[in-house]
Amino acid sequence: MEKLFGKYELESVGVSDLSLRNYVSLAPVALPHSHGRHAKHPFGKRNVNIVERLINKLMRGGTGEKTSGKVIRTHGRMQGKKTKAIRIVQDAFELLEAKTKKNPVQLLVDAVQNAAPREDFTRVSFGGVSYQVAVDVSAQRRLDMALRNLSLAAIMQSFGNKKTMAEALAAEIESASRGDVNASYAIKKRDETERMARSAR
Repeated sequence: MEKLFGKYELESVGVSDLSLRNYVSLAPVALPHSHGRHAKHPFGKRNVNIVERLINKLMRGGTGEKTSGKVIRTHGRMQGKKTKAIRIVQDAFELLEAKTKKNPVQLLVDAVQNAAPREDFTRVSFGGVSYQVAVDVSAQRRLDMALRNLSLAAIMQSFGNKKTMAEALAAEIESASRGDVNASYAIKKRDETERMARSAR
């Protein structure tokens, strides 16, 4: 059985959230790089290994994010640099394993489950009047939002900082896997999204 990066067992990793179980792929793979084979298939990304999906999110584009009163530009820094992103995740996993003595893939799955919002809001217009309404979030979108916030936290924490992106990613996964609302950006974003959804009911 292939081990991720030649080190980490994927068979023993469990997904306790039933709604995410069909979307968190833990298919055995040595190197998380599918070369975009899923791109032309509807819902094809559900078959992409969860670690590769995190790597893809690290290469994300997007607009600037505001944190601590300053805008951090998160787009363009890693686009197309998949080998670099793989190395960052590999280094982050080594840091996680050294610190926690646990399988880092299990910690990533726990972090995703904790950071995935169950409720969101959308804007609806009727008769020229627009207002917000609360909506349930599909399992696939929950997973996408959690991975996006985990990777975004690593990018923001390492921007203009002495902390490397691997260290920032390891710290974010570890705090999100514990559900630490004070230390984890992804958990804060989940709570903020769900709070705004509650107020829009």
